[in-house]
Amino acid sequence: MGRINATELSWSVKGHRLLDNIEMAAQDGKVVGLLGPNGSGKSTLLRLLAGLRRPDTGAVEYDDTSLRDLSRRVLARRLAVVEQDVTAHNHVSVRQVVELGRTPFRGRFDALTERDQQIIDAALDRVGMTDRQRQSWHTLSGGEKQRAQLARALAQEPREILLDEPTNHLDIRYQLELLDLLGSLEVTCVVALHDLNLAARYCHHVVVLDRGQVVAAGTPETVLTTGLIKSVYGVEVLVDREPTTGILRITYLAATAPRTADATAVTG
Repeated sequence: MGRINATELSWSVKGHRLLDNIEMAAQDGKVVGLLGPNGSGKSTLLRLLAGLRRPDTGAVEYDDTSLRDLSRRVLARRLAVVEQDVTAHNHVSVRQVVELGRTPFRGRFDALTERDQQIIDAALDRVGMTDRQRQSWHTLSGGEKQRAQLARALAQEPREILLDEPTNHLDIRYQLELLDLLGSLEVTCVVALHDLNLAARYCHHVVVLDRGQVVAAGTPETVLTTGLIKSVYGVEVLVDREPTTGILRITYLAATAPRTADATAVTG
């Protein structure tokens, strides 16, 4: 397992600051949820954490090593990224997509080893895609593509996984199965989510972004309050616990008037 730390992270486009002074930490083996309205900066932050964009200020560290000091190959041997929309695999099979997860561990012209094949088989099985492995990628539904991308990530045997809205396009059953799977892995996960109830159920720690800034961070119980949700999302809610499981529950009551102030920062 590994740790991810971001300190004083900022990023701009054409002089417009999209992320401002972000501080966040993902500890060994924990599931960290990135929450916030559309446009709050969740996807941008994930790309900075993955090294796909270079920040204007601040730094990202994996364990105690700066991201800038990790080669792409070394990073790919420990970090997997599952993005929202992937369209580069239209003319390959599901299995060939998952095989890409073994690329960092092979020479350019090396064939897959028996161990590689076993890892790929296990990854397909864990996401329930074994029976679709010979199917053409472009024939898959959105949810099936998402599951295949997760299998590719698992085939990397990562220490950390970054996931951008992985429950999009998934039926409720597969949303629960995917997040159950993430929680069962001995892997540090940072996952952008829209669904606050899924975040409350599955995340050990949540970071709430609003207008490019962290406005709250801590356990779901300390962060997902009626005041915070109203301020950030513009929605009146009831926060209580589900009577059967005792899990934190958010019930949406009504949209509020447009916001006039930012959320108050919370830490925990």
